[in-house]
Parts: sequence; C-alpha cells; structure tokens
Amino acid sequence: MTALAGPARAAIAAALLVATAVGARPAAAQGAPEYGPPAGKLLIVGGGNLEGTGIIERFIALAGGPDKRFVIVPTAGGNRRPDGTPVPYVEEQVVASWKARGLKNVRMLHTHDPKVADTEAFASILADADGVWFVGGRQWNIVDSYAGTRTYTAFHDVLKRGGVIAGSSAGATIQGAYLVRGATAGSDIMMTDEPNHQDGFGFLRRSAIDQHIDARDRWDDLIPVIKRFPNLLGIGLSEGTAIIVEGDRFHVMGRWKVAVHDNTRVTQPWEKSWFVLGPGDVYDMKARRVVSYGTSPVPNR
Repeated sequence: MTALAGPARAAIAAALLVATAVGARPAAAQGAPEYGPPAGKLLIVGGGNLEGTGIIERFIALAGGPDKRFVIVPTAGGNRRPDGTPVPYVEEQVVASWKARGLKNVRMLHTHDPKVADTEAFASILADADGVWFVGGRQWNIVDSYAGTRTYTAFHDVLKRGGVIAGSSAGATIQGAYLVRGATAGSDIMMTDEPNHQDGFGFLRRSAIDQHIDARDRWDDLIPVIKRFPNLLGIGLSEGTAIIVEGDRFHVMGRWKVAVHDNTRVTQPWEKSWFVLGPGDVYDMKARRVVSYGTSPVPNR
C-alpha cells in the first residue's frame, strides 16, 4: 500500500476529529433527561399518613443516611395569617419528628418574605444540603415565598450536586412544571387565572402533579389540564404513595396507585387519558411507556 504524504495524513486526522466530535454531541444530547433532573433524585408523595410505607425511610436513604444534612420546608402550611401577620414556626417543633428518626443534622427553612428569601444569608442553609423535604399545605404559599429568589436557585442547586428533593401533598405538586390547585380562592380549582400561581418549581419538568387522588376522588381532575397543555405529563398520586424519579424514569412505592395522564394515548373521544401504576412498577416518561411491572421496590442507589 502506498504511504500517504504528511499533508494527506493530517487532513484525514483532522476529518476524523471533526466526525468524532460531531458524532459525540447527539449521543450526549440523547442521554440528557427531558423530565427528571440531570443529577439528583426526586421523591414525590401523594399526602396522607406515611407511617409504615417506608417512604420517609427511603428519602433518608436516598440522601445518604441519617448523618447527612437535611432541610425541612414547612412554608406550604401558611406564610401569613388572614390579618397579614406572619405565621410563626418554631424550628424545634418542625424538625422534632425528623430528629426522632435519627437525623443528626436537620434544619428548618422558612420565611414569609421573598425579599428575605432572595438573600445569600438565608439561602446559604441549602448550600450543603443533601436532602430537602417540602411539607404539605397550600402550594401557592411556597411560590409566594421563594419563586424567583436566590432560595429557588439554591433548591435546584441541591439537585445539581446529586441531592434529593422530596415532598408530600403540596410539597409534591410544587415539584411539577405547571402548578395545579395554585388558586388562592380554593384548592378545588385546578387551573387558576392568577399569573403568579401557575408555575411550579419544575424539579420534574414537563409535568403537572396532583395528590390525594384516592381520598378526595380526584382521579379525573388532571384531564382538563393536559387537554389544555398537551405537552405535559399528568401524574396523580394516591395517599401514602410515592414516585421516585431518576432521570426520565420513575418507580412507584407505597400503599396504593399512581394515575398517569398521557394525552398522546387517547385515540377515541370516549377514552380517558389516564392509566394506573402500582408499587414496584417502573415508567419511562420520555418514552411514555411502562418499563416493568412488579411488587418489589427498586433498591436504594
């Protein structure tokens, strides 16, 4: 075989480098999740009594165990009274049940004032947090306190570091992209015209999350939401039931069922957009398909 001259070899080498670089970019893009966070995990809980479900224990394990740093956010429980005065929270009361579970480093994060939430001093409590738990209540309280602030950014930074964000009831809904039941007029309103209360915190992108669907007969309530916003995946959670999100997949754990609302699967006008998953089932949100069915929980990772 005739040896290539130096310039020819250089040209071929350069072409190979370009081809390799161009080929690598789509592969990296294909691997990026579209729904879940690129790093970290989410634990999204449908509310109710969680004793005996293993959900809180799983949250602690996912964050790295009881020696890690935890932050509890009770703000959904109320940030202002009807007369406008701040709702008081006592940190020791908020974290008492968590300490009883053996957590050694657990703090409360709360303010009613977004100006406070927008300070580095306030948000710094999240700088080394491994796990964050949003308590239930009304999700618009969380929005009023933290949306658009340094604290909001710090929540997302917890995930970027590989941490865990979790929450129950309102603490589940706030994790979605579209904020259902965000109306200050009442929790029965699914979609509000209040511009400041339509966006969730988007830890789980392209989603709308509802809760208490079994106890409050909310199985169909996400149907109008995904009809109006067909790009969204609707997720309705029963009480005592959770999904654990890693990348574009989640698996179900707990007592009962999860309703997955997928508008792309409806082919006839009489069909409903949702189907149910149970404990141990694994769902791929990007592919919009069930990966596996089962009753065994996915091990901690």
